[in-house]
Amino acid sequence: MRAALSIVIPTLNAAGDLPGTLACLMAGIEAGLVRELIVSDGGSSDATVAMAEDVGATVVTGAPGRGGQIARGVAASQGDWIMVLHGDTHLDAGWVAAVQGMIGAGDAQAGYFRLGFRARGLAARLVAGWANLRARLFGLPYGDQGLVLSRRLYEAVGGMPDMPLMEDVAMARALRGALVALPVRAMTSAVRYQSEGWLRRGGRNLWTLARYLMGANPETLARSYRR
Repeated sequence: MRAALSIVIPTLNAAGDLPGTLACLMAGIEAGLVRELIVSDGGSSDATVAMAEDVGATVVTGAPGRGGQIARGVAASQGDWIMVLHGDTHLDAGWVAAVQGMIGAGDAQAGYFRLGFRARGLAARLVAGWANLRARLFGLPYGDQGLVLSRRLYEAVGGMPDMPLMEDVAMARALRGALVALPVRAMTSAVRYQSEGWLRRGGRNLWTLARYLMGANPETLARSYRR
């Protein structure tokens, strides 16, 4: 029987973090869980693509934009189950058993990981704590918490929307009622929070989410967010 899980990683100049992400995934390959790694690149100018090819990943290229990149990666995959993981997210040990348990439980639910940051200090714990609380209470995990779901469920909700921003929130809303937290942390990079300031970056993210939920156009949000 072929392995069940296709892992899709959207990337853009992710060479600094991608080796750690890929290293964490080797346990799934060794356990016979992972069928393939798909790296969907948005035009990296660094060593991202070469790194992906070196570990035997299938590389899909196209226009930048995480939603579209994920959709292209899933379209190129063949597994009955899909895990979407950002290129700067490192999974803690135990993720293989957690995903195997989810697959064994059937395809009616989708899973996400508990967020953590690869940084020390109270600010990192508070921001991660709020993200996990938001995911649990409101069913809105962000993309850096990963996503595990069956292909059947992915297709049933219309797939990943090709949006320049908030594609993760749109997907979470489509999966409302089906999302469950997996008992493993996804440790993501804290570089942007550290460079912009934890309070400023966190407030900016919250305001962007509020604007999106109030009906703001994702392309307008993306232009504002990148500035």
